[in-house]
Amino acid sequence: MARLRAQLESHQVQAFIIQSGENIAYLCGFSGHGATLVVSAEQALLITDYRYYLRALEETSGIEVIQRDRDRESLGQCLARVCAKHSVLGFEAEHFSVGQWQHIAEHLRANTCVATVQVVERLRRVKDSQEIACIRGAAEIADAALADMLTLLESGITERELAIELDYQMQRRGSQGVSFDTILLFAERTALPHGEPGAKRLCEGDLILIDFGAVRSGYRSDMTRTYVWGEPTSEQQALFDTVAKAQQAALQQVCSGICCHELNHAAQQVLASSPYHRYAGEGLGHGVGLTLHELPFIKANAPYQLESGNVITIEPGIYIPNYGGVRLEEDIVVTETGYQRLTQAPQQFALRSEHGDY
Repeated sequence: MARLRAQLESHQVQAFIIQSGENIAYLCGFSGHGATLVVSAEQALLITDYRYYLRALEETSGIEVIQRDRDRESLGQCLARVCAKHSVLGFEAEHFSVGQWQHIAEHLRANTCVATVQVVERLRRVKDSQEIACIRGAAEIADAALADMLTLLESGITERELAIELDYQMQRRGSQGVSFDTILLFAERTALPHGEPGAKRLCEGDLILIDFGAVRSGYRSDMTRTYVWGEPTSEQQALFDTVAKAQQAALQQVCSGICCHELNHAAQQVLASSPYHRYAGEGLGHGVGLTLHELPFIKANAPYQLESGNVITIEPGIYIPNYGGVRLEEDIVVTETGYQRLTQAPQQFALRSEHGDY
């Protein structure tokens, strides 16, 4: 909150109107929905309604919680009332719909409203030790859930059946739902970077792509593993080895101070020099925390220099239409001299096609 208040002068506003649920949770601890936070140099006001009022009182401290009567007072009217003494307001432009903001602006005609972008998101880039511990805890849940799910693999099982089992195993271990809709695909469908699990059944020799994550205290993990059911063909093994080599090339460069585009270039050099260069996925990774995809993004022309405490994914991939794809993804925390892995599940490729050791 103090770091946000330090941004008031540089943005030439007297108060920020925060609408993003993740940004509100980050600033004051409230984890519910249907809330708007107003932060000025003197105070912070959390506007909510009867559904979340008591929860807001329990989860926050040093914040004035306002219970808005939704039948008698619109959000715009409430903001006009509580912001009357602030002539210039900054608002999160990317977190209000056009229709919602047009209605609010009708009631803020006495104020000058300044659109701001990613003010709080930039503060969230560097994680403290408590945030890192939460992401590590989410990754541990995902690691254990994956190990249990793999023991259920058998020919004939469907993508959807396995995805449901993986989600269940994560939540059984304490995950707050799932980090995102689990991606679990077989055979040629693994070429869909964000495909949805369906009714396809597992057959001998199929590629298996699993992209998933758990949630702990609001913080997310994000991991991808690619396997083959049985013995890999030479082509499948070459795909896997190429992606693994690209990932290692990037990981070897990670440290505080390196530019994101340099990491992307390290991985892309490996992919570009391979026979699969036409099928390489764009970008290398992203920050992860209260949201699945957040700053910094690891891609070409990304100017951000990594800092100690950034938590990012490294996830190169190759996707060949009508054949299949391979992606490998790790969550890591950047340190001054390198990184620490948060995801620990083994990156083995071949899985036995009968019950046994995985």
